[in-house]
Amino acid sequence: MNYRIEWMPGIKDIAAADWDRLLTDDHPFVRYAFLLALENSGSLRPALGWTPQHLTLWDGPRLLAAAPCYLKSNSHGEFVFDWHWAEAYQRAGGRYYPKLLCAVPYSPISGPRLLVAADQRQHGLREQLLQALATHCDALGLSAAQVNFPNHLDSQWLSQQTPDWLARSDWQFHWHNRDYPDFAAFLAALNARKRKNIRHERQHLVTAGWTFECLSGSDLDDQANADIHRFYARTFIDKGNTPALTAAFFGQLARSMPEAIRVVFARLGGERRAMAWFLQGAGTLYGRYWGSDLDAPGLHFECCYYQGIEYCIAQGLQRFEPGAQGEHKLARGFLPVRTHSFHYLRDPPFRRAVAEWLEQEAQHLDDYGEVLSRHPPFRQALR
Repeated sequence: MNYRIEWMPGIKDIAAADWDRLLTDDHPFVRYAFLLALENSGSLRPALGWTPQHLTLWDGPRLLAAAPCYLKSNSHGEFVFDWHWAEAYQRAGGRYYPKLLCAVPYSPISGPRLLVAADQRQHGLREQLLQALATHCDALGLSAAQVNFPNHLDSQWLSQQTPDWLARSDWQFHWHNRDYPDFAAFLAALNARKRKNIRHERQHLVTAGWTFECLSGSDLDDQANADIHRFYARTFIDKGNTPALTAAFFGQLARSMPEAIRVVFARLGGERRAMAWFLQGAGTLYGRYWGSDLDAPGLHFECCYYQGIEYCIAQGLQRFEPGAQGEHKLARGFLPVRTHSFHYLRDPPFRRAVAEWLEQEAQHLDDYGEVLSRHPPFRQALR
């Protein structure tokens, strides 16, 4: 069938009901409200390297498929690091930016990327979306198109599209719920050294007078949202980075997706001194942002990991994804999991060079995974 392809300059140009009808599970990062909050709040703008250009596929007035897409003038906020590709291509006389990115901004979270209505899955629409990405890249003379952090279903399909689309992978660390009745049961599953270290970290904070509260989006008032942004921004500034998300982003999401938001505030002497900000959906807790205006040993681990694990156990959530990188998470009960990205490079010689490099990187990542497997955090009987 001849469907109509349109590239939309903003998510607001698509009806919320049309977009959300394409979602097959409760994945918060591709919900209309989340993408709209990014755009409306000023968190996405060309000055930061983001220009929305969403791919949509229509049958008359009906939206059949879509993909969240952006023209990128840099690689900030992607968590799939291709700076060295850009440098090499530009040294060879090419122009790497802008490129076309299918992803969720600032979110190294695997999820659906090629969105297809449930009653249309057998109609080859994913193939048409992927072909549209490559065709658009060619038509605009862009160096590349890429799909970052697709879920298992999209990754399986994309992996069959070689050699046009090059596959790349990396490691994250996720926590899995083994039907623990409480946090003590989780600790009991760890080996003795890991268990002792976690108990020590937590007790040190209790002895120092720290207390913690977990709130949903509906519990957050204007002051709470302002505190969230203040802590978030301080973390980025302290590390020499730009805090792209605005205060308006946190406030808008608290109003439009309150049921998906969880925030842990850490208090000392009754005052908020730190926070960790999470989203929840599809049986999973996703850790995203943290910040503190006071350095305290173990505070980051408590806010970002242990409080999240306790919440997952209490709510019966099956998985906790705390974010990108960080092999220190292994010692705290998080296990290595593969993540993926797929890359269409328009220039054939450049594509061949990157393909050869990816083969070497893949071997390195396999070796790294083998090293990680030798240091499991759980007792021998539970590995």
